[in-house]
Amino acid sequence: MAAPRVLAIVLAGGEGKRLMPLTADRAKPAVPFGGIYRLIDFALSNIVNSRYLRIVVLTQYKSHSLDRHIAKTWRMSHLLGNYVAPVPAQQRVGKNWYLGSADAIYQSLNLLDDEKPDIVVVVGADHVYRMDFSQMVDAHIASGAPLTVAGIRQPIELADQFGVIEADPDDPRRIKAFLEKPTDPVGLADSPREVLASMGNYVFDAEALVEAVRTDSQDPASRHDMGGDIVPSFVERGQAALYDFIENDVPGSSERDRDYWRDVGTLDAYYDANRDLIAVVPVFNLYNDDWPVFTGYTGLPPAKFVHSSPERIGLAVDSIISPGVVVSGGEVHGSILSPGTRVNSWSSVRDSVLLDSVTIARRAQVNRAILDKFVVIEEGATVGLNRELDLERGFTVTPSGITVVPKGTRIGVDAVTPYSLGV
Repeated sequence: MAAPRVLAIVLAGGEGKRLMPLTADRAKPAVPFGGIYRLIDFALSNIVNSRYLRIVVLTQYKSHSLDRHIAKTWRMSHLLGNYVAPVPAQQRVGKNWYLGSADAIYQSLNLLDDEKPDIVVVVGADHVYRMDFSQMVDAHIASGAPLTVAGIRQPIELADQFGVIEADPDDPRRIKAFLEKPTDPVGLADSPREVLASMGNYVFDAEALVEAVRTDSQDPASRHDMGGDIVPSFVERGQAALYDFIENDVPGSSERDRDYWRDVGTLDAYYDANRDLIAVVPVFNLYNDDWPVFTGYTGLPPAKFVHSSPERIGLAVDSIISPGVVVSGGEVHGSILSPGTRVNSWSSVRDSVLLDSVTIARRAQVNRAILDKFVVIEEGATVGLNRELDLERGFTVTPSGITVVPKGTRIGVDAVTPYSLGV
């Protein structure tokens, strides 16, 4: 029997309001992560490692940096018919932009007409995880259902943050109910303190997906959302299968990170997911050569550490240091430094995430902060040491106390200069 023809659709049009100010100038999937990556690199790497090499990325909100990243990084062999193609909203069926994730697919049905797939894999673009989608596709075909939804085990107390899947007790491979952020969920039979949360990853029979989004487009009461409208419609008809992520066996994964999945939808979640990378035994291991996370080559020189005199030492511990970084007589502890960042003498960076080309001047201090691109901390200035001062400056301070500084901001001892063109 011939292998099914598979098209992968990555939904990358999300605005990411809860990640502001990191999404003030870019789409959520384009937010830098882990030093050298963008969030979308994890979804795309999973699809490519699964050997599905025909991929469309549906974009909409502030997509320029996302489109540029895909164009420069994700180039396939057209000779073999493989591609990663960003597709912006085009108003093909009316004068509206995408009204939701289901409407994004409905407005892009020409892509399915062109490709004529048997199976469509639909995934989000802003989660951090490893997954072999070919195993989910095999389970989908075996189920005989037109839709399969991936579920991940989460603590029951977090159920009100997710769409929660209830399995059919008579057939655990089928979905009995799909509950949107329930407050009184029932735990799993084999783990009462856990529920199955939807990962936002779906496998459809292509014909069933086309029919579903066309029907949904005619419903004036619909939110035109995959998780909120399309999936429940299949569940109500008894046509939705369940794939438990715990069964996914990714090459090179360890017991510590094999079922890792993080929704980085908030600033605190984004910060925590970055910090997961730097443990001695990482909670999420970037060094799995059997299932690599691909990204663009920067062309930057290696990282450099200089000065070793007793009064100033250039050092970094428990940290990720990207290419092009120079640590010149400053100290870095428990942090992620992205390409082009410079840490100068007698300065300190602790428990922080610094995006590209940040400058930490002499005797500056940064503590528990996220600094967006091109931020400059001038000599003697501080960030993250005084919550009230950071709030007075107009910075975001998260519920857990992480200070977030917008792109291009210049912070002096007594003044803050916001980003503007030409800075």
